[in-house]
Amino acid sequence: MTGTLLIGLYVFVLAMFIGFEIITKVPPTLHTPLMSGSNAISGISIVGALLIAGSGQGPMFTAIGVAAVVIAMINVVGGFVVTDRMLKMFRRKPEADS
Repeated sequence: MTGTLLIGLYVFVLAMFIGFEIITKVPPTLHTPLMSGSNAISGISIVGALLIAGSGQGPMFTAIGVAAVVIAMINVVGGFVVTDRMLKMFRRKPEADS
């Protein structure tokens, strides 16, 4: 393994452990709003995936880029769906006319 790849792998594994520890410490009342906000930030992942897919460096990069775009879009749309469901819980129900 090259040094750069080994350092990248080390940072990735370390980020997974730190992320897991942080997420497990969030109380349930804050989990949904925080996840909704972080899913909206995932639009940055879409930009990066589009850059990889359109880089023209070969079919493997294009396939990985397209897969990344699809996965990031699922994440963003899911975040907005969760946010919409959460906001519907706080809306007042229309009063029935008597």
